[in-house]
Amino acid sequence: MTHINVLDPGASPLDYYGFELRRHREAAGLTQKQLGEIVNYTGSLVGQIETARRVPTPEFSERVDAALGTDGLLSRLVELVLRSQLPAWFQQVAALEARATEICTFQTFAIHGLLQTRAYAGTVLGALDQTELDDRTAVRLARQRILEKDEPPVLWAILSEAALYQEVGGSEVMREQLAHLLSFEHSRSVNVQILPFSAGAHAGFQGSFNIYRFTGDPAIVYTEGYGIGHPTANPNTVQDCSLRYDHLQASALSLRDSAELIRRLMEDRYGERLA
Repeated sequence: MTHINVLDPGASPLDYYGFELRRHREAAGLTQKQLGEIVNYTGSLVGQIETARRVPTPEFSERVDAALGTDGLLSRLVELVLRSQLPAWFQQVAALEARATEICTFQTFAIHGLLQTRAYAGTVLGALDQTELDDRTAVRLARQRILEKDEPPVLWAILSEAALYQEVGGSEVMREQLAHLLSFEHSRSVNVQILPFSAGAHAGFQGSFNIYRFTGDPAIVYTEGYGIGHPTANPNTVQDCSLRYDHLQASALSLRDSAELIRRLMEDRYGERLA
């Protein structure tokens, strides 16, 4: 049996979450199995989360908060937990995403993480490393919660047409991913544009990049390489990338034409029959 004193609540946000989960469960007089039955998870999973061996999800946290009457405590903590589980070099970027009022991204060969489905994200993350894949996928998807805020950031996503052709995880995964992109067609805050092959030479040949804009703070440009990120507020870099983004938007298809291209591709390449 694992005892509570093996867990140091000050060691990490994940340990603190586990400590609080166990404390509130025991105060309610429930075993791990009993709590699991109430929230429709296994008692084993409850135990793994209590001992910081598994990462909790927002859904798990919401159910446990309701079951234990913790007034949203775990739902608040899980945001810190999930951010802490991101690679160290990416945690600053996640913080930028969380407080940005506008995010502009250009992606050359992959769908941006804020727009990925679970299957697509899991395939990308598991390409070379299958360890703790479910947890790492959940952590990536948790970033998307910023799009569900009462006042979400405005997201402009320009995707190279190549990203739609790069078959990640097979046809079924791609059909689901492209359908997910189409789900934002009438969104007020998420805008997806496709840079078609026919655009030819364009302003994004140097690679993918993001621009984060804030209220009252300078904009930040972010690029990344293998295992390292490069955020910068250098005014010259921000100005250059902002100009490049304007040119990319001018070369990209309109929102409506982008959606039509995605629909055609779903049918022609991935076998989706659309009405």
